[in-house]
This record gives sequence, C-alpha cells and structure tokens, in this order.
Amino acid sequence: MSVTASASKTLYTTGNPYEKQIGYHRAVKRGPFIFVSGTTAIHPETQQLQHPGNAYLQAKTAMMECVRAVESLGGKLEDVCRVRMFVARQEDCSMVGTAYREVFGSGVREEGMGSAATMVVLGRGGFIDGDMLVEVEVDAVVV
Repeated sequence: MSVTASASKTLYTTGNPYEKQIGYHRAVKRGPFIFVSGTTAIHPETQQLQHPGNAYLQAKTAMMECVRAVESLGGKLEDVCRVRMFVARQEDCSMVGTAYREVFGSGVREEGMGSAATMVVLGRGGFIDGDMLVEVEVDAVVV
C-alpha cells in the first residue's frame, strides 16, 4: 500500500492486481473529498478473493478496506457520506445490508455515524471475477 501526493491530488494504492492491470487507484483525495473505487474482498497481499460464496463476509471485508483507504488519506469513519453496494445475487441483499449496518450504520455506532447508501443488484457475472459477490464504493468528506 502506498500514498502518493501531487499538487492537486493524493492517491492511495494497494496490492490489488486490478489497480495495476487497469491503471486506477484504490482511492483519491482532492481537497476535503475522498473517493474510494469499487472495492471487493481481494486480499491486498495474497491477491486472492476472500470468502468465496459468502456475500456477508465479502461485503464486510470490502467495507473495512474502504474504511482503511479513507483513513490512509486522513479521513475517519464518520467522514463517510455515501456508500454504494453492488450485489451479484438478490438473495444476498439482506446480509450485505447487515454488513453495512455493522460498519457504517447509524443507531449501531456512536453519534454522528451513518451515511447515504445505495444497493444495486447486478446479477451473476456482473463482476470482473465470477466469484465476486459484492463490490463497495465510498465517498467521504473530511472536515
């Protein structure tokens, strides 16, 4: 993992193989805004998908990686304003929602937690790897 700063942006990169292959960064900070790219449950060191077949654990792993990206760029969990969840199977939405509530949800964590959220069902085969069940994007504003 690395953080690189330029005059206009700060970039956060992990060991995810798709970042290098496609040419993007896990997260970008510009001014007070942090944008975290679509994140799945790929282990940053082994580059293997974690928790095959388990949407809840894939979601929780991806969400925690998004939080790590926000924190690496100077943000905090409570700076997260929007979370987008993409799910392969409709039957997994409830478990992905549970993972969201545990990581970002208001009413579970301390005051000031919570975000706007969207969950979209893509259908099987909607991800770059057929075993991926969940992908998460996060936007944060550091104030």
